[in-house]
Amino acid sequence: MFAAERRQLILEMVRANGAVSLRELARVVQTSEVTVRRDVRALEAEGLLDRRHGGAVLPGGFTRESGFPQKSHLATAEKTAIADLAAGFVEEGEAIVVGAGTTTQELARRLARVPGLTVVTNSLLVAQALAHANRVEVVMTGGTLRGSNYALVGSGAEQSLQGLRVSRAFLSGSGLTAERGLSTSNMLSASVDRALVQAAGEVVVLADHTKLGSDTMFQTVPTDVITRLVTDEPPGHDDRAATELQALADQGVQIAVAGGAGAGHGAGQQGLDSAGERRGPRRDVPLPGQRRSHAPGGGGGGGAPQLRPATPLSEAQGGRVADLAPRRR
Repeated sequence: MFAAERRQLILEMVRANGAVSLRELARVVQTSEVTVRRDVRALEAEGLLDRRHGGAVLPGGFTRESGFPQKSHLATAEKTAIADLAAGFVEEGEAIVVGAGTTTQELARRLARVPGLTVVTNSLLVAQALAHANRVEVVMTGGTLRGSNYALVGSGAEQSLQGLRVSRAFLSGSGLTAERGLSTSNMLSASVDRALVQAAGEVVVLADHTKLGSDTMFQTVPTDVITRLVTDEPPGHDDRAATELQALADQGVQIAVAGGAGAGHGAGQQGLDSAGERRGPRRDVPLPGQRRSHAPGGGGGGGAPQLRPATPLSEAQGGRVADLAPRRR
């Protein structure tokens, strides 16, 4: 197959699916991932698609949302590492909410081992991952099934969350920026995610580095409502992700990085003391429903929770917390 033919087929696949992994592209066009990566780079230069770690997506941040089959093949190793790290923030006997998404599905698989846990979710995939966990209680929202991501949405889902109070919300999305916070491409999904946030004492966002700096149509969680971001180590050449991490830290978001020894932008390791010895984990579970008022101009609505500082995660739990101190102005 000539290069022009390969690239036309790649473009057609991305347009049809919204997002396609390099592995799948290489399989369909019957060539190596190295060649496909070169083709994707050329198509991106023409503005016909956008590269993402491990795949290609439709160009621009405000395009239609990719379906679950496409998302599940993007940044799989990163999502696994993020889920491993995020699971360390959940304690025995807690009540939490977990939103829909491929990364939160990975988290749910690890939560099956936490005794006495109660998980409220609108995701069929999260519920399925916990269905056989004898020591975990799963509470599902009502609502209308959205088949593209196997989530319950609509007024039924939102009404079922009224009056609920839990310690933490774990959410994912389509994009994350310091300016707007977490966002998604679907209005119904965004509305339910906002209702999940209303129920939580603190908000933990799970987002791999490919989502950093991406902005999509509907805001779900303003930056000043996010307690902690759990992400993976951005590649050294990804200046956008590194810049966005620092900007998020400047606004008070704690950055927990899965894997890697340094974030490439001056990050330290709060999991070590001054002598380089491991510190034990320190827990600080907030009271359900604890709030503080919004800062002016927060953009999150009067009822969205503002959260007290979260505690660092010990390195012994498989990751580190980046010491991204806000820059002095």
